Amino acid sequence: RPSGGEALVYGRNVQKDHAVLQRVGALVEGAAFYNFLSGRRNLELLARTGDAYDAGRIQTLLEQVGLADKADRQVKGYSTGMKQRLGLAAALLNDPDLVILDEPTNGLDPAGIQEMRGFIRDLADKQGKTVFLSSHLLGKVEQVCDRVAIINQGKIVSEGRVADLLAGQSSLLLDVGEVDRATAVLQSRWPVAADGQWLAVTANRTETPELVQMLVAQNVAIYEIRHQQQSLEQFFLDVTGEKK
Repeated sequence: RPSGGEALVYGRNVQKDHAVLQRVGALVEGAAFYNFLSGRRNLELLARTGDAYDAGRIQTLLEQVGLADKADRQVKGYSTGMKQRLGLAAALLNDPDLVILDEPTNGLDPAGIQEMRGFIRDLADKQGKTVFLSSHLLGKVEQVCDRVAIINQGKIVSEGRVADLLAGQSSLLLDVGEVDRATAVLQSRWPVAADGQWLAVTANRTETPELVQMLVAQNVAIYEIRHQQQSLEQFFLDVTGEKK
């Protein structure tokens, strides 16, 4: 039982209205299965328990998560990544509207992570499902999610569309002939910091022409300019007050 508060799913209190949970599927980190049974048999038992048995759907799910050729092996012989895939198939047995995934890429190799990312996007884009994903791998979150909520010490400190949160958080990296002179020219207009041979200027891409004009007017040589969008990881560190 929760220590306080309530959880609403599609406007219904999950503690009082258990029927709404039929619209939810979940993969929690470290999904447990019967090791002495095959992957297919585990799914069959789960489906019968939840009154969602459909042999055709089970086969389809096994194919979608890449376990069709291993479905009849005992789970005790599965790798961590294979168990994670089986857990995802289990979460989708009842064809839920809301899919909750906790660290879904755990145990997967780079190719498996890419495949999982595409599968998660398909759940939303092609099947119209809402995917609620929890992860500490912010680079992967940035690649797959439309919206994010950042929680720090139990409170949401930032929430919104990924593109919107990161839109104003960018910088320009400049390779200039004279770092000190360039700093003196630009620091009255933008925050500036030296980074080795590069000068990091906190400015938007659209401000590049103005920046170049200011440097050229002062005869500062410019060899290269790179636009650098702030990552979700850096945004997280900024809003939570943590440092790398």
